Formats: sequence, C-alpha cells, structure tokens
Amino acid sequence: MNYLTYAGGPIFWILVLLAAAAVFVFFERFFELRRAQIDWQDFMKGVVNVLDSGNEEEALAICDDTPVPVAAVASAAIRHRGGDFMALREAVDARGRAEVGRLDRRLAILAIIGQTAPLIGLLGTIFGFVNTMMLVNSQALVPRAELVGGAVNSMLLAGEGLMVAIPAGIMYAALRLRLDRIISDMEAAATEIVGHLTAGGRKSR
Repeated sequence: MNYLTYAGGPIFWILVLLAAAAVFVFFERFFELRRAQIDWQDFMKGVVNVLDSGNEEEALAICDDTPVPVAAVASAAIRHRGGDFMALREAVDARGRAEVGRLDRRLAILAIIGQTAPLIGLLGTIFGFVNTMMLVNSQALVPRAELVGGAVNSMLLAGEGLMVAIPAGIMYAALRLRLDRIISDMEAAATEIVGHLTAGGRKSR
C-alpha cells in the first residue's frame, strides 16, 4: 500500500484509468470491426446475381439485412442506380465515408493514450524528484534509504507510463490494420457494383 500511496499517488491512478480506458476501447472496437468484416466477393456475387435476374428489391433487401459496410455501400449504389456515373459514384463514396467514420470512432482515444501516457509518467517522475529534493533541503540528515526509495519510486512512474503507452500503441495499430482491410473491401465492392450498374445501364440503352 505504501507503494501505491507514495510512489504512485494521483499520477499512478491516472495511468491506471488510462490503461482501463485503452482496454475497454480496444475490445469494444475489436468486436465491432470483427462484425463488420465479411467475404465481400461472395456477398457481391450474390447481389449481382439477384440484380441480373431483375429483382432489384430483393437485392436491396439482402443489403439491408446484412449490417456491414460492404452491404451499405452496395445498397447506396442500388438506390441511386437511376443517376449517371458521377452521381452514382458520389453517393457510394458518401456512404463509404460515413461507414468509415462510424468504424473509426474512438480509435483516436487509443492513439491519444499511447502518446500522452509516457508524458504523464514523466511528469510524475519530475514531481517525485522535486519532492525528494525538498526532503533533502528540509532536513540536515536524510537517511539513504529514503533518498534511494524516493528516486526509485519516481523512476517507476516513467516506466508505468511506458507500460500503458506501448500496449495502447500496439492495440491501435492492430485495429487500424483491420479497419484498413475493411476500407479496402469497401472500395473493391464499390468499384464492382458501380461498374455493374453502369454497364447494365449502357446495355439497356
């Protein structure tokens, strides 16, 4: 308990809260991104087959019943199929940006924690050394154990900051990689559905 009250103090508990927030955000975003990933090629193949059969309402129903970004992009394309290529592409891009914004939500928290935790730990180290120097200045003789203990406890705060920052950085990179894959799938699906609809429009004319 002495370690928590003296070595950590408020800085220690701030770092504990940041670590808890990082873990919560990571798992919440991880499961959200996991649900957002599907085999987009199989999905688009099914949607295109339904469109080729002339049943556009069924294709829309399939997209609406599949709550993933690829389906949302395909749905936007089908709903705007009557417009020209530029209007169709703009509708698809706008829906894609909205989906990316939804998936990217709270990821910045991990990046902020990864950047600020070492600075908070360093701040605690500085405060600890200041307190140690004040102790030395206030007493004629200071036991060696108190000096060493104060210095070590101060340095531990810097280490605790890194212990929070390094996992937060790894978690952010892992989620960002998964998000980039989803974005890549969305772009590929958008290109396929727009190309199919515009090609179908030219054939019909």
